[in-house]
Amino acid sequence: MCRNIKTLFNFDPPVTPEEIRAASLQFVRKISGFNKPSKANETAFFVAVNEVASISSRLLHSLETTAVPRNREEEAAKAKARAAARFGD
Repeated sequence: MCRNIKTLFNFDPPVTPEEIRAASLQFVRKISGFNKPSKANETAFFVAVNEVASISSRLLHSLETTAVPRNREEEAAKAKARAAARFGD
């Protein structure tokens, strides 16, 4: 999985449409191999981003859990600590 795609489920505050779209864009970039599509592929690229975002939104809103929602700031701090341990300060 692409390192830039973050887990979006079960956070407080809940995921925003902008976060879903950003993850969808990263996913389409990864599988297409395009950071920015050519003019010839631009329409197909952005249709795919919109479809992935729509499906992702439906998925995230239909999932259920009994777990306590995770705190975004705490998770970001944990990720930063893992990166520091992995790559050094």
